[in-house]
Amino acid sequence: MVTTSDRRTESPSATHGGDLAAVRRSLLAQRVETPSWGFGNSGTRFAVFGQPGVPRDPFEKLEDAAEVNRLTGICPSVALHIPWDKVDDYGKLKKAAADLGLRLGAINPNAFQDADYKLGSICHHDPAIRRKAVDHLLDCIAIARQTDSHLLSLWFADGTNYPGQGDFRRRKRWMVESLAEAYRAMPADMRMLVEYKFYEPGFYHTDLSDWGVASLVCRELGPQAQVLVDLGHHAQGVNVEHIVALLLDEGRLGGFHFNNRKYGDDDLIVGSINPYELFLIFNELVAEEANGGGRDVAYMLDQSHNVEAKIPAMLLSVLNVQHAYAKALLVDRAALRAAQEEGDVVAAMQVLQQAYETDVRGLCADVREELGGARDPLAAFAGSGYAQRKAAERAGGRQMSWGA
Repeated sequence: MVTTSDRRTESPSATHGGDLAAVRRSLLAQRVETPSWGFGNSGTRFAVFGQPGVPRDPFEKLEDAAEVNRLTGICPSVALHIPWDKVDDYGKLKKAAADLGLRLGAINPNAFQDADYKLGSICHHDPAIRRKAVDHLLDCIAIARQTDSHLLSLWFADGTNYPGQGDFRRRKRWMVESLAEAYRAMPADMRMLVEYKFYEPGFYHTDLSDWGVASLVCRELGPQAQVLVDLGHHAQGVNVEHIVALLLDEGRLGGFHFNNRKYGDDDLIVGSINPYELFLIFNELVAEEANGGGRDVAYMLDQSHNVEAKIPAMLLSVLNVQHAYAKALLVDRAALRAAQEEGDVVAAMQVLQQAYETDVRGLCADVREELGGARDPLAAFAGSGYAQRKAAERAGGRQMSWGA
């Protein structure tokens, strides 16, 4: 097989995944949502690091997101974070997105940066603080109506740092009561995605600590509530693909925040540390698709590009997701099932490895080209002069970053 990615390459053998035409159709239909905050300045808990040309308002964020979509062909939606992306006229923002070939995606409320949320938001001991947090969720639902957004993506920093600081059971009840009010306010075509995180900023416990807690809460709320899996929100060694399979089987997997981590919630470029894990996650997703399910799972990036350039990092993230999906589509499911039913451990593992080791760069380049994108998005961006133009255009003013 020709392996260079800068020209049309031979397609992987159809014997890997059956119908290669079906593989291409699936890749042509794949969509990945970019996060508005991924185009702004970010950093660690010690510092936020600025870069030339970073957007100064949500409209400029959309310009950068449109560049990612232009080069990849599979990123037509942009998630918003409120109040980071708050504007006076959401109709104007929606039109600006449409003019750039984009649409506004998931609405992400922020119930963790206000000083009132020091000890929690929807799990706070003070009912007035809980009321404030719920009102913010309701405001975000209203924004979603204005932007034609159908996803309310929720992550809460609620938790405690010390034993005895809070009552676990009361906090759980407060959380469900708060989310239930927001749930009742959602239109019928909206889904609530509940994200979990096992630690940080609470280092004794977090109220939505794992997929089990998130799933229990979603069950109490109703069918429009589903679990959101952030790849960086797990303890070391957790089998994320197993979690994905279980949530799919229960009809409770709503979406992903794709990133990667080496130690904790590092928010690194997806696939940069453990690309095989990313492939195995997509293997479960494709297996569900083959059974007619999993079609409404939202693929979203959630990454902090602290030291790397924003748009190239986003492009590489999208490519890594596309490549992992392509490899998973090439898994010979009949051979895998046969090996499993025969108890042939080595053969089953080899089926997955054969797909994972297939060079899909040419196939994905063909798909991007068919969608009007670039065969090599990173090289095309580097040669476009876009970064230099925007650095000149956006000189002066206040760059957007965490909390702004």
